[in-house]
Parts: sequence; structure tokens; C-alpha cells
Amino acid sequence: MGTDRPAAQIAVNRERQRTLYGAPLGDRVHRLIGILGITQARLAGALGLSPAMLSQLVSGRRIKIGDPAVLARLMLLDERCPPAGGPPAPAAVTALLDEVRTAQLQWSVPPPRSGRRVPGPHRGGPDGAAAVRSGGAAAAHGPGGGGQLPRRGHRTAAVAPRTAADALRAVAGPAQLVAAAAALDRGFPELAEVLRQAAGRPVPR
Repeated sequence: MGTDRPAAQIAVNRERQRTLYGAPLGDRVHRLIGILGITQARLAGALGLSPAMLSQLVSGRRIKIGDPAVLARLMLLDERCPPAGGPPAPAAVTALLDEVRTAQLQWSVPPPRSGRRVPGPHRGGPDGAAAVRSGGAAAAHGPGGGGQLPRRGHRTAAVAPRTAADALRAVAGPAQLVAAAAALDRGFPELAEVLRQAAGRPVPR
């Protein structure tokens, strides 16, 4: 009976990962390293994880990716990864991993109407979230986004979003929304589900 318990717990953990990430992390990682022809340790380096931590996530001994920035990098790599087939050229793989490793995945925060600065999450905060900088909506849709706040006195036309999901998608890309959901999941599961739905990845029921 004692030998069955760890296996049963891992099965439970993998199902929890399926709920959080759409599939067990082992399945996602094995797909990526199979397509790219790289080792799990090299993937861990690109994501900003230690090989031991990634191994625990893949095996199901650990459930969650604790750092939202790591989750955002994993989602970015999953989006940019070519479809299954022949392995891409080594130079292309290296360029893709370097892009993911150095990606600056940030939220764009709209300016407050009162003109007062609103403090945002910062590196080293309660959830270990990456720095969030104010900017245009383009900053939320991948690396290199560098939108600037409107200059004081400069007015821009505003179009009211139709739904809450529209409002969320206007200021953050899918990777950032899912990363935020992972950060909020423990304390605010209902908000986390709203964020995942806005990202186009509703929680399975």
C-alpha cells in the first residue's frame, strides 16, 4: 500500500496541472524538447529554472510554477515553437531559446485618472512577479513592447470595452494574463479563472 501512495499523489498532481495549465507539465515539456531536439536541462536554462526544479514539475512531484515570469516564458516558447516535424536548424533553436531567455514580458498599466501614481507589483514582491511598467497596450504583447504613456495634456480617444475580458485583453497579452492567474490562484481562485478565460484558456470543469 505504501508504494502506491506516491504514484497516486503524482496522478493527482498531474490532474491539478491539467486544470491549471491545460495539460500536465510533463507532456508540455516533453513535446518542446522533442520538437527542438534539446535536453531538459537546456530548456530549464531558457525558462530561468534550475534543472532540478523543472524535473520536479515534469515528474509531478511539484504542481505549480511559482514564478509567473517563468510561466510566461514557457507559454511564449510554446507559442513560438514550430509544429512537430523534422527538428529545426540548430541556429534557429539557439535563436529561439535566446529570445525566450531574454524576453521582457511585462504588463501595461493604464495611467490613473487622478494623475496620482499607482504602485504596482515589483520584483521580490509577495508573488515574485516581474516588474510591471506603465506603457501602451503593445508592451503587453510580447518582448520589445515599449509603449509610452501619453504626455501630460495630450488626450487620446478612448473606446470603452464591451466586457471585462475585453478590458483585460486591452492591457495584457495571453501569456501575462495566465501568469497573473497563476499568481492569484491560491488566494483568489475566482479572479484567476476570469483571467484565464480572458486569455482564451478557460479552466476545464
